[in-house]
Amino acid sequence: MSYQSPTTYQARRRPSRAKRWVIAGASVVTLGLIAWPVMSYYEIPPFTDKGDAISFGGSGDGKNGDQAPGSKAQMPLGPKAGFKISGTVPEDGTKIAVTTYKGKKSGFEGKVWVWAPKEYDDPKYAKSGFPVLIALPGGAGYPNNYWMGTDLKLEASISKWAQEGKSLPFIIAMPVLNPENHDKDPKDPKAGLYWDGSDIPGQPKMGTWLTEDVPQLVKENFRTIKSRDGWAFMGSSTGASAGLKSVLQKPDQFKAVIASGPDIVPDSRLWAGHEKEKADNNSDVLAQRLIAKKGPEVYLAFQVGSNEPVKPPIDRFLAKYGNNKGPIKTKYRINVGGEHNAASYVPNMEAGGLIQWVSEHMQGPTT
Repeated sequence: MSYQSPTTYQARRRPSRAKRWVIAGASVVTLGLIAWPVMSYYEIPPFTDKGDAISFGGSGDGKNGDQAPGSKAQMPLGPKAGFKISGTVPEDGTKIAVTTYKGKKSGFEGKVWVWAPKEYDDPKYAKSGFPVLIALPGGAGYPNNYWMGTDLKLEASISKWAQEGKSLPFIIAMPVLNPENHDKDPKDPKAGLYWDGSDIPGQPKMGTWLTEDVPQLVKENFRTIKSRDGWAFMGSSTGASAGLKSVLQKPDQFKAVIASGPDIVPDSRLWAGHEKEKADNNSDVLAQRLIAKKGPEVYLAFQVGSNEPVKPPIDRFLAKYGNNKGPIKTKYRINVGGEHNAASYVPNMEAGGLIQWVSEHMQGPTT
């Protein structure tokens, strides 16, 4: 065996050592690539942008809503809200954001979550206003609006349906529904208290919050559509009731609703002693008034699950006002095997044709 000098030995060792470092580095990168989506999904820093500032203004910022004369679109009015990213839709990477907003008309301050479809950032639509869907939750609806979570797949579904031509690419606004939460503790003397999405005398003006202030926030920060053709509600349970009532109460501002498992009449115990105001927020009464006024037309899409423990009184409402009586246009879906919950309602918005029917009667992105 021939003698090797230390210099020769080290020279032959270097490529081997370098190779090991390359392999180690590659392994770290590979592990990082594997771990990144998992850590991002569970929002483990630094693999998340949750809490980062985000703006949806795009073109039109600072123009105070101005657009060409005769335009159907309205540019963002401003001022910009301090939106923060609250989540990411895994299916397409779009962002859900949240801000705390002080309503100028109601005086109520609460959280509002928002989402814009991919089309909103498409240069092709840079000057276009987009339709808006105000999504209201069931239950307490405070301090969160459960439509802001990606588990129910509302945003992902709208994105998919828009690509398939089954839905307009709606901006979605998700405000808190009530000013407090008394849903949890049965010992709470206010347990089960809610506000019917209405301005109950002596209470926070939740009706004004939902129909005036939340739309104003959207107009301040997004390109929207000037007419009622670009504005609708959707909701489940108590949120469906509030959305239905809002469209019938203010048909000059809102054209349609998808009401899933709604009640028809207000029944909050806060109405005690305020029967006139209660009637003014009763969808049964409001439907009668709209028919008597002969318009404008509204589009009311209903759904209910066949397995709901208490069947909402939709049948009675449709018997009186359905079948396209006067200005009230209706569509009804019974979900076979469906239950009284949001997870059941979302897929049946497509299966029952509700989202497509509403979209066909609204204005899509336009200049």
